[in-house]
Amino acid sequence: MGGFGSGRQGWKATTSDMRTLDIRRLQRDGLLTPGQAFVVLQFRSDGGAGQPMGYPVRLEWTPCNFGGRRAWFLCPARGCGRRVAILYGGSIFACRHCYRLAYPSQRETDVDRAMRRADTIRRRLGWEPGILSGDGGKPKWMRRRTFERLKAAYAAFANAALAGMAERLGLMK
Repeated sequence: MGGFGSGRQGWKATTSDMRTLDIRRLQRDGLLTPGQAFVVLQFRSDGGAGQPMGYPVRLEWTPCNFGGRRAWFLCPARGCGRRVAILYGGSIFACRHCYRLAYPSQRETDVDRAMRRADTIRRRLGWEPGILSGDGGKPKWMRRRTFERLKAAYAAFANAALAGMAERLGLMK
């Protein structure tokens, strides 16, 4: 059968590979005034070594359920105009759809996903990271029922990850 990545026409870059500009952070930091129609992005291409660039990016404001207003970027890429919270920086800042970016979790194999989910449960339980590390005890503040449920879920994810790794290494026939 095929090897790593077989059947795919090449991997997409991911959102974590790009510089980001998050409007939620700009709003949280008080850098936007309510009703503002646009922001002007000024930056240097090639990570600061290239020529200075600048262009306006339109904003749209929507009401929130419990009061206040939320700001959104309207993607400045030609022909897009999508309402997004995050713009990704390349030659211009644009939405992830324009750059055809995938989320990192979309690249995960079943084994990677099981390992990530097992580590997430370990972190929640306050255990040492890594599925090969020993199990810890129940956190003092956690209900026994919750602990038992998380421990069972962890065991299922850890077993799936270990079985997948063994199969990848040819240890299981």
